[in-house]
Amino acid sequence: MFFTAYARKITQFVLLLAVTSFLSCDSNAVFKDHEDIDDGMWFVKNEPSFTFEITDISQPYNVYYLVRNSIGYPYYNLFVKRFLLNDKNKVVNEALNELILMDERTGKPMGDGLGDLFDHKIVALKNYRFPKAGKYSFKVRQYMRQDPLPGIMSMGVSVEPAVVKQ
Repeated sequence: MFFTAYARKITQFVLLLAVTSFLSCDSNAVFKDHEDIDDGMWFVKNEPSFTFEITDISQPYNVYYLVRNSIGYPYYNLFVKRFLLNDKNKVVNEALNELILMDERTGKPMGDGLGDLFDHKIVALKNYRFPKAGKYSFKVRQYMRQDPLPGIMSMGVSVEPAVVKQ
C-alpha cells in the first residue's frame, strides 16, 4: 500500500516536471518568469515583481498572469492589483483584476491541471503599447480579504508580442 502511494507521487512529480518543461519552452515570449509562494500562503506584503526589457515600442504586447493554485484554494476567483512601473519606478499602468480560477457554480478547476495543481494563463494587458523602450517592472499584490491567502503556489508573468490581425 505504501509503495503504491509512493509510486503515484513519483509519477505525479515526473509528469509535473515534464509539463513545466514543455510550458516553459515558449519561444514567442519576450519575457516569462514566475515566483514561488512560500508554503502556498500568499501574504499581502509579498508582492512578486518581474523586471523585463522592451526594445520594440512599435509592437503591441500581451501581458499575461501565470497563476498556479492547488485544488485546496478556497475561492473560485482571485483579485489582484497589478502595477506596471518604468525604469524610474513610476507607475505607468495599474489595475485591479479578477482572475477566475474555478467554475463559480460547479467549483471545477479551470486551467491546465496535473494532480492537485492547476496552471492558468490569464490576460493582464491586451495589445498594450509600451510608452518607450527600456526596463519595466510588473508587480502583483493579492487583493483578497484573507491574509495570508492559502492555495496559491506561484505567480508569474509572460510578455508576448501581440498578433495583430489585418
